[in-house]
Amino acid sequence: MNKSKIHRPGFPTSKGLGSFGDANCMEQLLVHCANAIESNDATLAQQILWVLNNIALPDGDSNQRLTCAFLRALIVRAAKNGTCKMLAAMANTHRNLSVDIHTFSIIELASFVDLTPRHRFGFTAANAAILEAVEGYSVVHIVDLSLTHCMQIPTLIDAIANRLEGPPLVKLTVAGGAAEDVSPMLDLSYEELGSKLVNFARSRNVILEFRAIPSSYVDGFFSLIEQLRVQHLVYAESGEALVINCHMMLHYIPEETLPPLSDINSNPYSFESYFSGTQSLRTMFLKALRVLDPTIVVLVDEDADLTSNNLVCRLRSAFNYLWIPYDTVDKFLPQGNKQRQWYEADICWKIENVIAHEGLQRVERLEPKSRWVQRMRNAGFRGVKFGEDAISEVKTMLDEHAAGWGLRKEDDDLLLTWKGHNVVFATAWVPA
Repeated sequence: MNKSKIHRPGFPTSKGLGSFGDANCMEQLLVHCANAIESNDATLAQQILWVLNNIALPDGDSNQRLTCAFLRALIVRAAKNGTCKMLAAMANTHRNLSVDIHTFSIIELASFVDLTPRHRFGFTAANAAILEAVEGYSVVHIVDLSLTHCMQIPTLIDAIANRLEGPPLVKLTVAGGAAEDVSPMLDLSYEELGSKLVNFARSRNVILEFRAIPSSYVDGFFSLIEQLRVQHLVYAESGEALVINCHMMLHYIPEETLPPLSDINSNPYSFESYFSGTQSLRTMFLKALRVLDPTIVVLVDEDADLTSNNLVCRLRSAFNYLWIPYDTVDKFLPQGNKQRQWYEADICWKIENVIAHEGLQRVERLEPKSRWVQRMRNAGFRGVKFGEDAISEVKTMLDEHAAGWGLRKEDDDLLLTWKGHNVVFATAWVPA
């Protein structure tokens, strides 16, 4: 019997491809394709790839472009997966597998992060919470762990400059090189970026001291934490406010689904006397923050779960979250627009990382808000509510964007939504 003629349950035939264009069917096809690749069923995988190649158009509607990005990621995975390498050769004749990630100038990046509320929501909510927390302090030390290379800071400096009691001395510490290998990428060194921020602050009559500490999410920002611990010993009695601003960066720190790291070069936290070596770097990092006794910690990230070690579970979760950026971009940027190409390349990079890679190479490890809330409580923090000023400023910001964006309050936290679906959460914490 010809195996290719066998009807497989749940797998549609090639007739009437137009009927397979809805999101649910595309998701099912991707799931079948992932299962076929994982089981090295080259015949089935080739059949599904043929169907997907015909319905997932790279310049189609939002569902087609989303599916095209997942298909491309599965092909990249197939190329690394033994007997399925033949599938990559076949599919590569139809598709360009490389993702052209743009390296931004600082002006381009500032414009890019303003395209949607995805980043501005976190900036606005965090800045309002920080301003309230540091009221009355004459020295404010901000540790900025941000995916967007300090794009939040100029607005915060502007607000600090207008304090009634006068601006404080601002110390800004960043993890130099932390986001060099993830999108968006900046064509500026952190020394140059720091110089621009110092000059901007000076123009607002704010004294800013900038320091970049070479540190990486790979080891839970251990070198940064060590430097902060030393500073804490020196400045603990000086009345200095310590602000930890975490904007879409902490989900890159390895968590429990990665095998534990045991040697000192890979997992330096495991040799600290007050940490257990069996804990994840993500947990150890948060406990190390608590030891610093910060004035406030602001944690902003995307509200999705991309941590599963099961490829199909991860694919479903990513598909049912990452439709949102494809849906929103249709509302504000036309096809062929340069910024739209950068925007969708950024999503494609994320999808490839989630689907095609495993182990330490898979760095996009988002966790939902509920899990971060539990992590923060376990580390010794308690949540604080965002004030009415923060909520009002977020609502004003959302009015500048397309209809469909919304704000939801949940316990002490704020949630950015698109058509009622959670997108980004903002939480604020103080030592319990």
